[in-house]
Amino acid sequence: MPELNPDGNLFRETGSVDSSNIADLPWKELFTDPHLQVLIEQAVNNNPDMKIAMARINRAEAFFKQSRAELFPSLNAGFSAAYQSRNEGLGFPELYQLYGSTSWEADIWGKLRSTKRANLASLLASEAFRRAVMTRLVASVAINYYTLLSLDVQLAITRQTLEKRIRNVETMKALKESDVVTGADLVLSEANRYSAEVIIPDLTQRLYETENALCVITGKSPGPVERGKLEDQDLSPDLSTGIPAQLLANRPDVKEAEYRLRSSFEMIKAARSYFYPSLTITGRRGLTQTDLSSLFSTPVLFWNLTGSLVQPVFNYGLNMQRLRISRADFEEQEAIFRRTLLGAGEEVANAMHAYETATEKIGIRSKQLEFLEKSVDYTMELLKYTSNTNYIDVLTSEVNLLSAQLGSVNDKLEQLQSIVTLYQSLGGGWK
Repeated sequence: MPELNPDGNLFRETGSVDSSNIADLPWKELFTDPHLQVLIEQAVNNNPDMKIAMARINRAEAFFKQSRAELFPSLNAGFSAAYQSRNEGLGFPELYQLYGSTSWEADIWGKLRSTKRANLASLLASEAFRRAVMTRLVASVAINYYTLLSLDVQLAITRQTLEKRIRNVETMKALKESDVVTGADLVLSEANRYSAEVIIPDLTQRLYETENALCVITGKSPGPVERGKLEDQDLSPDLSTGIPAQLLANRPDVKEAEYRLRSSFEMIKAARSYFYPSLTITGRRGLTQTDLSSLFSTPVLFWNLTGSLVQPVFNYGLNMQRLRISRADFEEQEAIFRRTLLGAGEEVANAMHAYETATEKIGIRSKQLEFLEKSVDYTMELLKYTSNTNYIDVLTSEVNLLSAQLGSVNDKLEQLQSIVTLYQSLGGGWK
């Protein structure tokens, strides 16, 4: 194994010495929304990627059992008949044999054992791949589900804003008749109303596409998705990242890369063994007779045992290229393992920082909304009763308020998605 020190600055400044880790939580304990749990279960049971992962496991298991069977002697049964001419009365013109034979290659240099261990590592890598697929599915369902809930809230906010702006248009018409505002102000209020209304088709389109995406992930035909509400989503605030070394045990893609590296290492050992002689022992025992009709009535028993030691002579070039290929594969898998581990650390650090950033934005945004709501109310009242303002001030306040309201929903979505991403990047979701 390569010498790696995952306890350094793998998580950057978010590193921890506490071994508690949210990745140890089963996904049902983290995602408590019953609608989300149903969607995740459907994805795990029906998604095509999971079926592909199971097929890989079955194939790797067959390879492992095949390599394990090669360690044991082979047993065959056969029947032979020979016809030959007699030379000066010597020999038999006919010879019949019914026999059983066995052959066994002594694994002196560990070629078969190394191949078996390589296939075992490939089997474990396939299982790790299945877990990685499950982790991605759980995170993908959760992220799309929270996106759907946030779009519901944004659509509701936009529709409420539209209703309010329609009422504002009626108010502006009354003020225009009273010569409080100008015709230009009335036209601006109409345009302001449609600027909110035009957002609704985009939101409904995104809702439609997100519902379809969730259905595809869960292995269903596109259609509506039952769901809860965004305000009811409260994930665990205890976002423990654990220590970096836990990535080696928890994160499936890191484990997969590790097992692939082990498999390539064993294949190097197997390739070296081709340079050494191989010892094969064969044995045969059965019935023989010179007359087919007498083979079972008056049989003659025979047996033989043979041992052969074969040293490759002219295959040096072939064996050398086989060894070079194995070494190159090992170097590639070693680089992939390092890249996977470093990438995992980067994802953990980014997700943790994204959560902290989203939480900070939520606090700031709440203050912004408070003052923008007051700004809209104040400017509208000033427009009605004084000449110190005009509709441009009202328009600016309303546009800023809607933008901040939609932004606050995005802040909540980013916070939830960062928790899901952190959970996935730490290796959670497959338990």
